[in-house]
Amino acid sequence: MVEEEQKKFEKINTIIHENSQEASYYVAQEIISLVTQRQKEGKKMVLGLATGSTPIKVYDYLVQAHKEQGVSFSNVISFNLDEYFPMEPESIHSYVRFMREHLFDHLDIPTHQINIPDGQQNKESVRVYCQNYEQKIIAAGGIDIQILGIGRTGHIGFNEPGSSLKSKTRLVRLDRITRLDAASDFFGKENVPSKAITMGVGTIMDAKRIILMAWGEGKANIIKQAVEGPIQESIPATFLQNHLNCDFIIDRAAATSLTREATPWLVGDCEWTEGLIKKATIWLSETRNKAVLKLTNEDYNEYGMGSLIAEIGSAEELNVKIFNQLQQTITGWPGGKPQADDTKRPERANPFPKKSIVFSPHPDDDVISMGGTLLRLVDQGHEVHVAYQTSGNIAVFDDEVIRFLDFANDIQENNSELQKQFQEVKTFLSNKSPGEVDQPIIQKFKGLIRKGEAMAACRYCGVKETNAHFQNLPFYETGTVKKNPYSEKDIALTYELLNRIKPQQIFAAGDLSDPHGTHRVCLDIIFATIDKLVADKVAWIKDCYVWLYRGAWQEWDIADMEMAVPIGPKDMIRKRNAIFKHQSQKDAAMFPGSDEREFWQRAEDRNRETAKKYNALGLAEYEAMEGFVRYKF
Repeated sequence: MVEEEQKKFEKINTIIHENSQEASYYVAQEIISLVTQRQKEGKKMVLGLATGSTPIKVYDYLVQAHKEQGVSFSNVISFNLDEYFPMEPESIHSYVRFMREHLFDHLDIPTHQINIPDGQQNKESVRVYCQNYEQKIIAAGGIDIQILGIGRTGHIGFNEPGSSLKSKTRLVRLDRITRLDAASDFFGKENVPSKAITMGVGTIMDAKRIILMAWGEGKANIIKQAVEGPIQESIPATFLQNHLNCDFIIDRAAATSLTREATPWLVGDCEWTEGLIKKATIWLSETRNKAVLKLTNEDYNEYGMGSLIAEIGSAEELNVKIFNQLQQTITGWPGGKPQADDTKRPERANPFPKKSIVFSPHPDDDVISMGGTLLRLVDQGHEVHVAYQTSGNIAVFDDEVIRFLDFANDIQENNSELQKQFQEVKTFLSNKSPGEVDQPIIQKFKGLIRKGEAMAACRYCGVKETNAHFQNLPFYETGTVKKNPYSEKDIALTYELLNRIKPQQIFAAGDLSDPHGTHRVCLDIIFATIDKLVADKVAWIKDCYVWLYRGAWQEWDIADMEMAVPIGPKDMIRKRNAIFKHQSQKDAAMFPGSDEREFWQRAEDRNRETAKKYNALGLAEYEAMEGFVRYKF
C-alpha cells in the first residue's frame, strides 16, 4: 500500500516509530541538526520547550550529544511553554526545576538565554509579564522549533478546551481533567494549582516548525481525534492541522487508534496476515452488531474486505475459522488441563501440576488484574508463587503510618525507643509539604504496610507465605513519583528468583498505560532477565510460557487475546475480597490515575466487558473473563 493511501484520513503529517526511544532520538537529531547549522551561519536558534514525561528522553539525547560528541548549545535561546501559577522556582513541582534537572544544568546554554514563565508573578503584574514574554519571543526572531506534548483533553501547553486560535501567552484556569492527571505528581488533586501561565495557541502556531510527540496507548484516542478529526476549540491540538510545518511524532502504541493502524482495510488494499484477518472479522462483527457466524459476504464487501473473501472463498468459511480460533482461547484451566488433548489449548497439559510465578509490579496488581486466574491456579493444585517487584511505599497515605504506629505503641506501651520514633515520625509528617520525600524510616514503614496487605491477600488466595517474594527492586526506591532507570542489580535479583524457582509459567503485567511507568519498567526488567536466561542457555527457560496480563489501567483487545479465563460469580466475589485485603488502597488510592473508579470496580467492569464482547461474538456467556497474551521469546 502506498504511503499516501495509508494516510488518507490524516490531516497532519504523522510519523510512527516502533517505540518512544527511537522517536525521541529522531526528534533530538532534528534539533541538533538545526542548532549546528545555525552555529555555522553565526546565528541563534530559538527553541520552544515542553515539560512532562514525554520530552525527557529527547532531553537525555541532547545532553548525551553535548557530553559525548561535544555539540554546543551556546547559540540556543529557549522559551518554555508554561508554568504552574503560583509556583516557587525551587519547588519539586516547578518547571524551572524540571528543566534544570533534565536539561539546562547539563548544557552550555547561557542562563540569560533561558526563558521560563515566572510562576512567582503577582496577579497585578502577570498580565504585563505575559505581554513581555510574547515580545521577547518576537525580539528573538520567533521560535524555530516548538516541541509539544498533548494532554488527554487535547490541550497543547496549558491551552485547555475552549482556547481560541489567536490566544497569546496568558494566565489560564486549568481543566478538571488536567488537574486530575497531574494529581499523582502533587500527591493529591487538592495540591495541584488551579492556574498556570501558558503560551497561547496563537503563539504556538507562529512557530516556524512544530513537533508534537506522544507515547503510549493512553494517548491513542486523543491522537486520532487531533489527526483525523475536525478542527474544534474543544480539542486545541486540532488547530495544528492548519500549520504548514507540523509533524506528529508518535510511537506504535500511540498510533493504535489511527485508521491506518486500527482498520487498515478501510484505507485500501492491505496484506492479510492471520492476525489481521482475525482482527478485521472481530471488528466487523462488532460494527455490524452480529455474531461472527452470522456475517455475510455482503457485510465484508460493504466494509472494504471483499478482497479477503475472494482470497478465502466465502464468508461462511472465514467465519467458522475465526469462531474456532476464538473458542480455543477460552479455558478454565490456565495451568493446562491434565490428561487432555492440548493441541488446540492455550496451555500445555504437562507437566501437571506446574510451578507458576505471578510478577506483580505493585503489591496489589496480582489480585486486581488476574485475581480470578490466580485463584483458579491455586484451586487446581499448581505451585503458585507471587513476586512483588516494588514496595509500593509511595502509594501509602501518611495517616496510615500514624494508624499503624498507634497500634504498635499501644502494644508496647513502655517501649521508649518506639515512642521516640513515633514522635519523630509524627513531627515530620505534620510539617511535610506535598510531594516531599519521606524519611527512610517512613518509607520503610509504608513498605511494610503494603507487604502486610499483600501477605493477607496471598493467605486469602491460598498462596503459601513462603511463596510470596518481596523483591523491593532498587529502581523504585527513590521516595518520589520519579523513578531511576532499571539497572543490572534489578535484573540480577529477578534472575536469581526465577532460576531458583524454575517455573513452567510466568505471568507478568503488560499494562503499559500505567501513568507512572512502573509497569513498563517492571516488564522491561523481566524481558531483560529472560534474554539473559536464554543467552546463558539455562535449560528450564525453554519449557516456560510467559503470559502477559492487564486490568488495572486497560484491557487487551479481543483480537490479541490468546488465553481467556472465565470467572464465575463466586470467584468474582473471591477476587474482590482479595483486592479488599489491600486496605491502604481501598476507597481512595494515592495514585488513581485518570479513572475515578476504585481499582476493584475497574477490574470487575473490565472483566465483565470482556465476557460481554465474547458473548456478542457468538461465544458462550460468562460472568466475567480475564485475558492474556503470550510473550514469545
